[in-house]
Amino acid sequence: MARMNMIEAIRSTLAYQLQKDDDVLIFGEDVGYFGGVFRCTDGLQETYGLKRCFDTPISEGGIIGVAIGMAAAGLRPVVEIQFSDYIYPAYDQIASEAARLRYRSNGDFTAPLTIRTPVGGGIYGGETHSQSPEALFTHICGIKSVIPSNPYDAKGLLNTAIETNDPVMFFEPKRLYNGPFDGDPDKPAMSWDSSELGEVPDEEYRIPLGEARTIREGNAITILAYGTMVWVAEAAVRSHGIDAEIIDLRSLIPLDMKTISASVEKTGRCVVVHEATRTSGFGAELAALVQEHCFYSLEAPVQRVTGWDTPYPHALEWHYFPGQARVAAALEQVLEAA
Repeated sequence: MARMNMIEAIRSTLAYQLQKDDDVLIFGEDVGYFGGVFRCTDGLQETYGLKRCFDTPISEGGIIGVAIGMAAAGLRPVVEIQFSDYIYPAYDQIASEAARLRYRSNGDFTAPLTIRTPVGGGIYGGETHSQSPEALFTHICGIKSVIPSNPYDAKGLLNTAIETNDPVMFFEPKRLYNGPFDGDPDKPAMSWDSSELGEVPDEEYRIPLGEARTIREGNAITILAYGTMVWVAEAAVRSHGIDAEIIDLRSLIPLDMKTISASVEKTGRCVVVHEATRTSGFGAELAALVQEHCFYSLEAPVQRVTGWDTPYPHALEWHYFPGQARVAAALEQVLEAA
């Protein structure tokens, strides 16, 4: 059992897939010689060669367009969009081509394509390096969306994503690359050594898409979160002594509604937490689903804690970021509701 941060877990998974399957290719901006902005592909080009791990021009539409063609021809491309903020020029390729290929060809073609991209703030990246656009992709039929919150899940989910015969958006919370984050910018970065989720088995394993994980058992309220917000929610609960059950969704599409329903039916209350902007964020979908499936168990309205409806600010990053105080306030408000 090795201790890894999320970067190391992702890198080791990519290396394993390159070694296991000659059809796997890795490419994107700076992923080859430089090893990626966050070093997730460091050393892969040196080990597996220029034809298996290579750099591309700064053209997100071109990267995804080429990857779709490769996938349709039987390869398994794993592409990196350097920051999720840059993915919009490729949105048409993803929504109109990759997501529709199986449907429009009546199953004759598939798109076994994995799109890796860092998401979220917490690194002072400002408005063009901090976005969380996951909800835009959950709206597209034919695309799977995954967001790990720790190295263990990152390895298991990425193995599954690469071996899936349909396109997968693999969102990587950049604030968690090197360690957990409890939402307090004044504290030093935590190490994955302090968490069992930093223990990554040496052997390969898969985590099925669509299976949430209960991070913390509780009876008073359910928190639905993913990515960085899993750790912020846990810190808020711990510091305020709240008997909350925390569900790490891990996979947004497909979504583990069975686990969500069982928890909310037990607790009777629910708060949804995500970093993306509030309006039309994935939290709105979660709130609607909880209301549809668990209406007669709810003792209070579902509440959301999210980013604000504004571009991610640089100087005021921690006013935008949904920190412990905002999460705790929402929990207490829902618990006090009749």
